[in-house]
Amino acid sequence: MIKFSLLFIFLTLSNAFAIDTSGKLLLTGGVSQIEGAAGGGLTPWAFIGGYGTKDQIAANAFYTNVNITDYRLETFGALIGILDRAEISVAKQTFDTEDVGRLLGLGSGFKIRQNIFGLKVKIIGDGVLDQDSWLPQISFGAQYKKNLMGEVVKSLKATEDHGLDTYLTATKIILSQSILVNATLRRTKANQLGILGFGGDGNDKYKYEMEGSLAYLICRNLAVGFEFRSKPDNLKVAREQNWSDAFLAWAPTKNISITTAYTTLGNIALKDDQKGFYNSIQIGF
Repeated sequence: MIKFSLLFIFLTLSNAFAIDTSGKLLLTGGVSQIEGAAGGGLTPWAFIGGYGTKDQIAANAFYTNVNITDYRLETFGALIGILDRAEISVAKQTFDTEDVGRLLGLGSGFKIRQNIFGLKVKIIGDGVLDQDSWLPQISFGAQYKKNLMGEVVKSLKATEDHGLDTYLTATKIILSQSILVNATLRRTKANQLGILGFGGDGNDKYKYEMEGSLAYLICRNLAVGFEFRSKPDNLKVAREQNWSDAFLAWAPTKNISITTAYTTLGNIALKDDQKGFYNSIQIGF
């Protein structure tokens, strides 16, 4: 309830200040990625979050709920976009083990919490305005993750309770075809985003993983698409598989966007075939 109250207050304030950020097209700031960055639900994009242009400051707050077969993940957070050049984000994740917690020896309904602090900087290009060039917008990002249940994840043979993901991402919108294409290369050793710690008895080295998004703009405020994210597999006790989703994103105004997706997440901590719905609301200016 507190989370939704904070979102309502944030939206009310943004409307009250009535900041004009009309320099960007709807949805080109992305939605809030599950780790807090602007992008798709599963993977960050090169775009800077919010609708601020090179002379403006933008901000977003979001709440996301992922309800799959045997688990539930809640994420809430916020970001600031600075002069359409840099983005600072923060997110808090709560992973509910539900009945599986008992099988893991943690107790039914045990919750694992994680904080994520992100930074993204645009390097080159403009994925929207440079329509006369095939050069995409390219950004570099980092996400520092701190799992708050260090003893628990180490009991599963994770090496660390913290880690630093870095990524290079390229995004291009082809306006004539109403298509968005994104590719991201991530360096990570996070187990299930870091929810199960970092590194492990199967592998303790950073690996490069691929992520991608493909979206089609049905109309100016509605997009449909697909995402893919490859994952490391570091823990012998908890096999990890690639993630994917099919999503629908709707932005009735520049102050609010709603995303829903059907996700396929594979094996997560003893349980195979984890599927379900991803729902997220983002507000800002």
